[in-house]
Order: sequence, then C-alpha cells, then structure tokens
Amino acid sequence: MSLMGLIAGLVLAGQQLAPPVTPAPPTPDLAIWWSPEIPRPSPEADPLYGRRLGRHETPVPIDNGVDTLLYRLWGLQPLQTQLVRRGEMILEVWARPARGVRQAVIRVTLRRDGRAFVQARAGLGCCAPEIDRRVDINAELPRERIPALKALASHAMWSQPRDVTVDYGGGGVSAVCLDGVAWDITLLVAGQARHLRRACDDAEVGSITDALTLALSAALGRDARFDAVFPRGANLSRQTQAYDQLIASGGRLRPSDNARPQPPAVPPPPDDETGDPASGAPAPEIPKP
Repeated sequence: MSLMGLIAGLVLAGQQLAPPVTPAPPTPDLAIWWSPEIPRPSPEADPLYGRRLGRHETPVPIDNGVDTLLYRLWGLQPLQTQLVRRGEMILEVWARPARGVRQAVIRVTLRRDGRAFVQARAGLGCCAPEIDRRVDINAELPRERIPALKALASHAMWSQPRDVTVDYGGGGVSAVCLDGVAWDITLLVAGQARHLRRACDDAEVGSITDALTLALSAALGRDARFDAVFPRGANLSRQTQAYDQLIASGGRLRPSDNARPQPPAVPPPPDDETGDPASGAPAPEIPKP
C-alpha cells in the first residue's frame, strides 16, 4: 500500500470513529422571546379577564386556605385577584376526600351582564408539585340557572360560624375525617367574602348542601372523568336529612374552639370609578352572622 493510500485509510477510519458534530442551536431573538403574542382567553376560561382596579377600589380579602400559587397549578386565576363588582358573585367549592388524593374545585361566576360560567378542575393532588391527571371544564351556564345563583348570596348559611362543632344538645363533638369528603366553600360578592369549612360529618355538610348542590350540578355531566370523582353525583340528601334531624332534636352548629373571624368587608367603589357600565343590578347582600 502506498503512503498516500495509508493516510487516506487512516483519515477515513477517524471520520467513522468520531462522533457526529451537532450544530449549535440558533441564538434566540430576545425581543421575540419575551414579547410573545398572548391570546385573549375565552369568557368560559376566564370570565373576569382584563379587569383593573379602579381609583378607590380594593380587592376583597380572601382567607380560604388556598394559596395563590396553588390556584395557578389548578389552571385558575387566584380568587385573591378577582375583581367582583356590583351585581356579580363567585361561588367556589373545594372537595377534599379523606381517603385518596383525588381533589376537585368548582368555581361558578355570575357577571353583571347576565351571563354565568362554571370552571371545574379535578386531579390528583399529591406527591408531585404539579396536579396530575388534571381534568379541566370551562363552560357557560344556561340562563335558567341564574336565579338560583342570585338567591344563594342571601342564603342563611352564610351567617353560620366559619368553623363549627356539632352540638347535639349535650355538648359539642368535633368531627374527625376518617372517611367522606371535607368541603371548603367561599362566596365572593362586591366588597365582601364569606368562607365556610365543613368536615365530613353529615350534619356539618348538610348545613351547606344548597351551595354544594348548585356547584356540583353546574359541573357534572360535562366530562365522565370529572364525574368519577363524585360517584353519588349531586345527591346530598343524606347530609341534608342529618342536618335537619340535628336542628329538629334541639342541636346546633356552634363555633369551634379554633374558629376564625370572617375576612373584613371593604366598601365597593361607585360604578363610574371602575370603568364598567352601570347595569342597574343591586349588589347581592350576604347575611350578617
């Protein structure tokens, strides 16, 4: 073999053994990277999108045990940032089973233009930072549901203690959730919010079944995966009966030893300071405790 042939063979062998050269990734255009086109969400996904604080407007304090970042993991705008104005309301329900890691949240929003929406999420809230196997529901509600929503704001349940102990007439009994579902419900209207927490005791849950039934019936029937989290559907008759029996026998729900006060109310600003057209709709009033 000639010297030139030997050199050519060595060069060819080196090329075959050498790893392929990966081209360097292109340098991103930083102006484009940090200035993407952000699509406007649909009303079903974000009913109160784009609102800004008025000159004398203050967000209503929210203290329902749900951190703003947790809302982001569930794909929802934090309730703490929602600007609800006169004639509007938000009902939010969290379901936390005592056994298992399936969780769900339902938010029903009534706008002053007469439209109502439901946003519902279900997923596995355990073992990882993100919510696993998350199911999302975003839909507009039919108008026939709106009267029940409006009536809910003045329901007597909102005058109940925030955290309760069941008193059967001979002293209070604190519920221990070994089975069943614990519920957190929050009602937000212009200038004020109410939060109620009920353990899995049937009598406790029975005191808020009107709100739970309304929220569940708005979300169920839209996705079978979501429905699987609630095998009994919106049927809470057992809990309602337990609460009715408690009251009929002379019992009551009294504040628990660690009951916290409701968040303070803030005066809503006049319509002309919010940038929203006046709708003529009166502001829903929550019963005082």
